[in-house]
Amino acid sequence: MLGAGIIKGLRITARNLIGSYHDPNRLTTQQYPEEPARLPANYRNFPFLVLDAPSPDEEGTLRCIACKMCERECPPQCIRIEAARDENGKLQRRPKIFEIDISICMGCGICVEVCPEYSIEMDHHFEVVETERHQSLLLNLQRLSKPNAYFHQINPNKATASDKAIAEKKQKAAERFATTKAHTPKDSK
Repeated sequence: MLGAGIIKGLRITARNLIGSYHDPNRLTTQQYPEEPARLPANYRNFPFLVLDAPSPDEEGTLRCIACKMCERECPPQCIRIEAARDENGKLQRRPKIFEIDISICMGCGICVEVCPEYSIEMDHHFEVVETERHQSLLLNLQRLSKPNAYFHQINPNKATASDKAIAEKKQKAAERFATTKAHTPKDSK
């Protein structure tokens, strides 16, 4: 039928108009610059690294162990990680360099899904206006790191679930260590 799409669109518009009179919170306009935008908890923008801090005042430690899984799985290859080394040149389980080029990042969230340590999550900060073109769009380790309290603020359900998973993982590792230590023969002299 000719004009079926227009009739369908007008029907949806009329339904929303009438529905907004019955429920005033249903279709309200956000006064964005004056009021902060209300974003859903599962909103995805650009990644950030989670810092585990004992308290919000203290500087925490990164959950990232520089396994480079997010770097390998990133479709546009916008993540660069270099593991830290000690004075003997041995690799350590923390990143020395962690950079994300947000001019290339498409916000797919694959890096979040593949991270075994729950160290990379998607941020809600979407106002990324910068005056400088290259250096401000390349986020380094300091600019990417945000405390776990911030993660609990933007997505409390997922943050609680990841904290619980990390605690269970640490408990299993401690139990494994205790059983191996119990079964290890002592030196006899």
